[in-house]
Amino acid sequence: MLAVDFFTVETIALQRLYVLFFIELESRRVHLAGSTANPTGAWVTQQARQFAWTLQERRPPFRFLIRDRDSKFTRDFDAVFASEGIEIIKTPVRAPKANAFAERFVRTARAECLDWLLIVNRRHLERVLRIFVGHYNSHRPHRSLNLGPPEPSARRLRTLPYQPPPSSAATGSAASSTNTTSPHETEFAHPSGPARGRRRATFRRFASVRLARIASAGRSSKSWPRSQTPSP
Repeated sequence: MLAVDFFTVETIALQRLYVLFFIELESRRVHLAGSTANPTGAWVTQQARQFAWTLQERRPPFRFLIRDRDSKFTRDFDAVFASEGIEIIKTPVRAPKANAFAERFVRTARAECLDWLLIVNRRHLERVLRIFVGHYNSHRPHRSLNLGPPEPSARRLRTLPYQPPPSSAATGSAASSTNTTSPHETEFAHPSGPARGRRRATFRRFASVRLARIASAGRSSKSWPRSQTPSP
């Protein structure tokens, strides 16, 4: 069984674009038909004809198509699917819940994609929706599918071969050879909360000791007689 519906998206120039899509009720797979600023009956019929061409190799074939009573779905639109043996089921007037699967996809597309972006134009919208629909069909989990995607075998992630962990002796030698951080750098790496006060106190003690050493070295160099001053 199939369902078809429209939803609208406004660009940053306040232009309203209409998006036509189909969804398979059993597998939740979404087919993006197209988008336009002026959806006419002829345009919708042409998009339906192009989508029907992809259904010829579908086994088993679909039997029903759910749609609302929008005037953009003309008799020619119904005739395209009737030629493929698909019966049209019209929803009641002002009953969006009768086409709940399509409405749920619209909500998902808005909440997970469109509400986070500023759409520039129709080309930008189609690119964004194409990427989102690919993610929706290949990777997004669905409760009705036992947390599986509609097309689990469409794209598989490449897996790396298993490598056993190194021995403890090799790990210790590698860590000692690569660890060049001084104790002071480790201590002052990420101070936060109560450790901030201890960091400041430790830094002050370290600075005072450092300054005292520099001062004592300067006094000792000045007290040396000229005859005992070491040559450079």
